[in-house]
Amino acid sequence: MKAKTSVLTLAVCFVGLTLCYAQDANMGTWKLNEAKSKIGAGSAKNTTVVYEAAGDKVKVTVDGVDADGKPAHSEWTGTFDGKDYPVIGDPNSDVRSYTKIDDRRLGFNAKKRGKVTTSGRIVVSADGKSRTVTASGTDPKGKKFRSTAVYDKQ
Repeated sequence: MKAKTSVLTLAVCFVGLTLCYAQDANMGTWKLNEAKSKIGAGSAKNTTVVYEAAGDKVKVTVDGVDADGKPAHSEWTGTFDGKDYPVIGDPNSDVRSYTKIDDRRLGFNAKKRGKVTTSGRIVVSADGKSRTVTASGTDPKGKKFRSTAVYDKQ
C-alpha cells in the first residue's frame, strides 16, 4: 500500500512540474528573425535558443555565432528566481540570472567575475508566437552594445 501511495504521489508531482513548465510561455525552441531584429554589425548573434525542463530547473541552450562569425554555443541551467547559476561556453559571462516578472516577461543579468556584463528583458508576445529580447552591456573586448532580437517560436 505504501509503495502504491509513494508512486502515485511521485507521478502527481512529476505531472504538476511538467505542466508548470509546459505553461511557461518561454519554453520551447526559438529561432532568430533577423529581418525584425536590430543587432549591431560585428555583434554576436544567438540564432537558436531552446528552453526546456531539466528536472525541477530550466535548461537554456543557445547556439549562434560570435562577433567574428565563428560558431558559438552556451548552456545555462537554473530557475527564474533571480539567483546566479553557472553558464558554460559564454566568453562574456560565467553566471547568469533570470527573474520572472510575470507570465510573459523575464529580466536577466549576465556576469563575468562578479561584474554585470549584460542585462536585459525578454518579452513573449500575447499569442506566444514570438519573443523580443532587449539587451545592453559590454562585450568581451570592452565595447558597449545594445540590441533588440526578435525570435519566432518553432
